[in-house]
Amino acid sequence: MDSNVLDENLFERTKALLEPGDIELNGVIVHTDVGSDQEAQLHQTTLDIGEIIATHADKGETYVFSGNDDPEFGLNQHQGLTIAGDEFVWECQQLLRDGTFKVVFYYESNADQEAIVRDIEAEDVRVTSVEGD
Repeated sequence: MDSNVLDENLFERTKALLEPGDIELNGVIVHTDVGSDQEAQLHQTTLDIGEIIATHADKGETYVFSGNDDPEFGLNQHQGLTIAGDEFVWECQQLLRDGTFKVVFYYESNADQEAIVRDIEAEDVRVTSVEGD
């Protein structure tokens, strides 16, 4: 376990999401100070982090598909998809824990993990890197 892990239970749950499937995944946990009464700020943070991931995934221009767009998709769940072909770039879940949101993002493991973490940290946001196997 990395000594920089802020929430061991959330780290383990995120790691389980990355278990081998059709594609190999990595992820990050973004630890915000945003509460449930700051929906606009949470939305902007999600978009900003999604853009960082999309940049380092190198898949071209993307858009965000949200739970609000489809009743089969969770309300606090969002995906970054390519404009050309609706290809998966990233997905996230916004989780309210102890009064603030933790946003779990996951994406294909060929995205530059170190650059993603570095750029999120440059936004003055606490982040935990979670790499798949």
